[in-house]
Amino acid sequence: MTKEVFTSGILVLAAHPNWRESRVNRQLLAAANRIERAKVHDLYVRYPDYDVDVAAEQAGAAMANLIVLLHPIQWYSMPALQKLWLDEVLTYGWAYGPGGTALQGKDLWLVATTGGPQSSYHPQSYNRYFFDAFLPPYEQTAALCGMRFLPPLLLHGARTASDETVAEHVAIFEQRMKSYPQWPEIDQLEQCPACEVPASDRPARRRAEAT
Repeated sequence: MTKEVFTSGILVLAAHPNWRESRVNRQLLAAANRIERAKVHDLYVRYPDYDVDVAAEQAGAAMANLIVLLHPIQWYSMPALQKLWLDEVLTYGWAYGPGGTALQGKDLWLVATTGGPQSSYHPQSYNRYFFDAFLPPYEQTAALCGMRFLPPLLLHGARTASDETVAEHVAIFEQRMKSYPQWPEIDQLEQCPACEVPASDRPARRRAEAT
């Protein structure tokens, strides 16, 4: 795949295993594609073989000021290809650790939907926890890379939400994309210093001894 370089300021990583069955994320993807300043990577279309072009993705992420993770919540986490993107692209020495400063000072924004209603994310309901309990992996990913984790934009109960609710949610997403970084609350959020990873925690592999 040809290496892409852009200066739009926003990189949207959209991940849905089956867009045809999507009710909300498909509309969010269409809204993202309407934003001229955004570069949208539809991961399941871009990498149907799960062979992520690390160099191209790092180039895109390095040029962006805001990275958006757009996906449905699946088993309390992200779709498999979104997780693979993180595993492959956010490498030691590039995104974190000694010399890993490529993403420092950028923003990370989660835009996600859940199938269950908000009331299901409660200690007395079947999901057993408030939804915030499932956010630390996202927050710490941002922190390790020195990124600021912006308040997520969530739509619970995506399967049963009214058409009016879905339309309002998509409109809010589009408005936020257009107005970034002029968000009322953004100046109140502290920049997160990158977590320092001691070199001793990631020792260099020993060279094989000559035989």
